[in-house]
Amino acid sequence: MSAPGVVVFDYGFGNVRSAVRALEHVGASVSLSGDFDEAMQAQALVIPGVGAFAACVDALRAKRGDWIVERRLAGGRPVFGICVGMQIMFERGIEHGQDALGLGQWEGTVDRLEAQVVPHMGWDTVTVPAGSALFDGIADERFYFVHSYAARTFPLLDAPPTSGAFTHPLVTWSDHGGPFVAAVENGPLMATQFHPEKSGDAGAHLLRNWLRSIS
Repeated sequence: MSAPGVVVFDYGFGNVRSAVRALEHVGASVSLSGDFDEAMQAQALVIPGVGAFAACVDALRAKRGDWIVERRLAGGRPVFGICVGMQIMFERGIEHGQDALGLGQWEGTVDRLEAQVVPHMGWDTVTVPAGSALFDGIADERFYFVHSYAARTFPLLDAPPTSGAFTHPLVTWSDHGGPFVAAVENGPLMATQFHPEKSGDAGAHLLRNWLRSIS
């Protein structure tokens, strides 16, 4: 079986080289590219992100990344967001008084953590839901976080099913001054607030789990 083909989308935001190395380490065939066609055609796409929510989503839109994400997901094709690359999947981000529109894949707002010490930096545990594919075998591990903002609610979890076919996303939580969303598994769209590429063996295991889910 050939290695899964992954494009790490290069739009000027994110630890792209670290993400490429981490994915190569766990057996993926990886390209770093900001090219529209490559991102559309890849077996799987990674959206990294660091910095401010508004600047990140603006840069992604400038590369038509919002359209790429929307069309890939509409076709059931995998997308994986990392850190701010996860945050921009939500409806809104409020940072430094600036209210910016995200990609709207999930309801909810990203805002500042309510903790005595911000940023939340370092290794931390997560609370994993039953049935998680990403965290299979690593639910008790620690992962590496560096962030001051997060989604502290996930409104869709509070909504009743609209039909028999409806299934809620699987949401993993962590805590820093209160609970926040640490990861989401939502069909072809998966994402983590922490950095799997900086999370040692646990992060590598998680990336292998993701690759296995798209193979």
